[in-house]
Amino acid sequence: MKRITASGLALSISATALLAACGGSQPPIGAPGAMEQTLQAVRSYQVLYSFGHNADDGRDPHDRLTNIGGTLYGTTVFGGKRRCSAGYNCGTVFSITTGGTETVLYSFKTENDGANPEAALIDVAGTLYGTTYSGAYGFGTVFSITTGGTEKVLHSFGNGTDARNPAASLIEVKGTLYGTTEFGGKHNRGTIFSITTSGYERVLHSSTGGSDGANPARALVDVNGTLYGTTNRGGAHTCGRYRCGTVFSITTGGTEKVLHNFNGTDGQGPDAGLLDVNGTLYGTTSKGGAYTCGGITCGTVFSITTGGAQKVLHSFNGTDGEDPAAGLLNVSGALYGTTYLGGEHTCAGITCGTVFRITTRGAEKVLHSFAGGSDGALPLAGLIKANGSLYGTTSGGGGGSGCSGNGCGTVFSISP
Repeated sequence: MKRITASGLALSISATALLAACGGSQPPIGAPGAMEQTLQAVRSYQVLYSFGHNADDGRDPHDRLTNIGGTLYGTTVFGGKRRCSAGYNCGTVFSITTGGTETVLYSFKTENDGANPEAALIDVAGTLYGTTYSGAYGFGTVFSITTGGTEKVLHSFGNGTDARNPAASLIEVKGTLYGTTEFGGKHNRGTIFSITTSGYERVLHSSTGGSDGANPARALVDVNGTLYGTTNRGGAHTCGRYRCGTVFSITTGGTEKVLHNFNGTDGQGPDAGLLDVNGTLYGTTSKGGAYTCGGITCGTVFSITTGGAQKVLHSFNGTDGEDPAAGLLNVSGALYGTTYLGGEHTCAGITCGTVFRITTRGAEKVLHSFAGGSDGALPLAGLIKANGSLYGTTSGGGGGSGCSGNGCGTVFSISP
């Protein structure tokens, strides 16, 4: 799990710490990788929108988009009209057409109405629900917003032993919303919570930080009424300074069970939720696996049964991706994802990230290597499918000029 503290604002986001790396230019004609990059762009990849074109625009999208009737909706961690107490603008909710017309639907005003939304939105009967990392007590909110931009805070986290700092999107099960928080609870090691659409919130499980895991910071998945998720730390094994993380199940009543303890070789530090494909779960770990990238292991794609039988499908090696920080997408039996780092191109000393495809048997292929600059860089978000194409965001790069040359992020499309 990656951290940044900027003027007192702590977020579970890695891209901001490396924003200066996102302003690199495309490789020159004739340079290694330039021809392949050009062919990829012609064949399938297109930047639809670059954030940072004006002072009110969003900045730094960190999670997947949501498709409602062919219009895509998302959040940006920073940007918008209002400046929060830490010195950064408070973030936005935006919409964008598949043709690239972007509209800011809502600019968060202060911590009281929420600030710094890291997570994706979910659609429940035409209303969008989301979370912000900061809020009235400084520890985040759950909010609703209409597609026309009317926002309402349903719950502010952080009062007493309440949950704190949600960094993940919600899921809806039989009319109730379920989510995770990175911190808070009885032990301040994170929680799993439920909340009604009217705002009644309940902590279902408080992580101890030990054998039951710690920092469940990503979205849950519902499989036949049981919820499954990951913890970035905790568990039975130690990887360097921290424990390696877990996969767990939890009932909607709050009974939690650890299904798998990562040990480093089979993955470490899952920083994404799971994907259900016909009863088997698929996920990524941001570290661990067979290969090392710059002194740390590069990350994996894995499968796990609901009974806990885990298998590494692919170990990234840097060239084919590094640090997969987002979940996977199933398209006709093939899995698609992004890696925050890795690939062919370098952005101010770090690799710029990739889009990849992998079969359920583990055959992986890089579909696009980000090149920085107007091409985008450092994707933290997973992909969605709409109108036959895949859509995603990058946390850095882009052609906007509103981020002191660092790049404010992009929305892109790519053919599957």
